[in-house]
Amino acid sequence: MKRAGATIIRLVLPLTVLAFFLSTTTALAADWPSWRGATGQGICTEKDLPLTWGGKDETGVLWKVYLPGVEEKAAQDKNQSSPIVAKGRVFITASYWPKGAKPADTIPEHHVACYNASDGKQLWDATVEPGPWKNGDARGGYTAPTPAADGEKVYVVFGSSVIAALDFEGKCIWRKEIKPFDYDVAVGSSPIVYDDTIIYQCDQVNKSARLLAFDRKTGDVKWEVKRPKQNFSHSTPVLVKIKDKPQLLVAASNALQGVDPANGKILWWCDAAGDTVSPVYGGGLVYCDSGRGGRGIAVDPTGTDDVTKTHLKWNVAQVPEGFSSPVIVGDYVYRVHNPGILKCWKLDTGDEVINERLNGISTASSPITTPDGRIYFASAGKSYVLKAGPTLDILATNVLADVSQASPAVSDGRIILKGSKYLYCVGKK
Repeated sequence: MKRAGATIIRLVLPLTVLAFFLSTTTALAADWPSWRGATGQGICTEKDLPLTWGGKDETGVLWKVYLPGVEEKAAQDKNQSSPIVAKGRVFITASYWPKGAKPADTIPEHHVACYNASDGKQLWDATVEPGPWKNGDARGGYTAPTPAADGEKVYVVFGSSVIAALDFEGKCIWRKEIKPFDYDVAVGSSPIVYDDTIIYQCDQVNKSARLLAFDRKTGDVKWEVKRPKQNFSHSTPVLVKIKDKPQLLVAASNALQGVDPANGKILWWCDAAGDTVSPVYGGGLVYCDSGRGGRGIAVDPTGTDDVTKTHLKWNVAQVPEGFSSPVIVGDYVYRVHNPGILKCWKLDTGDEVINERLNGISTASSPITTPDGRIYFASAGKSYVLKAGPTLDILATNVLADVSQASPAVSDGRIILKGSKYLYCVGKK
């Protein structure tokens, strides 16, 4: 390895590009443009990702770079946000207090950093002026939301109640403060690109829950729907197609909902508790649970209005706390919760087929699945790679020992992992 400023680099192979079309935007196959990828559900289109990496010799680590502020020994925020990849660039958000600042008294600096995906070279590090809200609760931090990109701009949300759009050279195109801003603990939801809007679930605000749609070009609010029946939720909605129509799956504080992304209208709802977990959709069913502990449910999303008695297909009485989101692979739903337990249920019936302890697995980082039947419970701490199926089949375990709550991104056969100190790229040489 060799040092170059704040960058520790190993050379990697050039990018290859394969175009594919999504219902809301055109992206590149090598892109991972938002929270949990293009689908929002951790579904990767690439096969034969690396199985092994890490250890004392950092096997398979193609490059790693310091996160913003780490070399300067600045006081870091929790920085739970995950990396994204767009047009050969890796984007991350990070917040920190410069040396001498008192975290209890001030809002940290908000940073958006961009790296070359091929070699880890930092291309720029831009700051976004903080918003008006000072977080007095140490549990949440200011940097939970993951960015989203549309190929021209990257959209970021920070916990001081600010949303901004930057171009791919780091120039701020627009910045808006999200008001009101009386949050319960923190800002947790990530932004979603849909047509000409950026949709944001703002259910975290005490007594002021709402869905917002910002204009992608200007940042002006195009529509706003108040949600007086909802309390707090830190989940990120998932955009899917149901009967050939776009639908936003929203985990609210007291319901799982289907929402029209064009105007925020609630199409259907089912009694449930949502908090931190993003829903997943497969085999004609939506699965979701709270993330804070409570019932898990599977719902047919084709109904209208209250579907609790008509379209609820099965439920699990108790899914313990785990901030990571589930993943559906074929006929099965996989979910990790405290204390490091992997659960797997049959998608059509809810019958449990796996209940196993995986020591050291992250219950905050969300998994990804690949078309060759692998599930990557990958993080910058201890990672597990499993073969999908109704029995536990561990293909590999890997350790980087840089634990954080961030989830992985995938680009061109490589996995991008964000730790507490470093950003890593792992792959095959």
